[in-house]
Amino acid sequence: MKPSVLIIEDNEQNMYMLSYLLEQSNYNIIQAYNGEDGIRLACDKQPEVILLDIQLPDMDGYEICNKLSFDGLSKKTIIIAVTSYAMGGDKERAFEAGADGYIEKPINPETFVSQMEQIINNKRK
Repeated sequence: MKPSVLIIEDNEQNMYMLSYLLEQSNYNIIQAYNGEDGIRLACDKQPEVILLDIQLPDMDGYEICNKLSFDGLSKKTIIIAVTSYAMGGDKERAFEAGADGYIEKPINPETFVSQMEQIINNKRK
């Protein structure tokens, strides 16, 4: 059975695409459209993977990542920043905040799931 994935993403089109791609690969999807709901669902549902947008309306993904890393989230949970932030230092900042991986938008629908799975497999080694 595939793991559950919490997607924290405020853009409906991005949420739809990520959910669709992951559901087609038999992942269980949990959706949050803002940071507050994302943190609550992460703590309640304890997903194996969290896909986290950095630009959210109520708090940025770095803050969410920091809170999740220190607030009752299983250490086995893998957090992957999925963001259009592609400026110098943004990837490093995501890792410093506690992310385990980083995927730039726009995502490639043909390779996204394998990119995510590669991050998961590397983290579990």
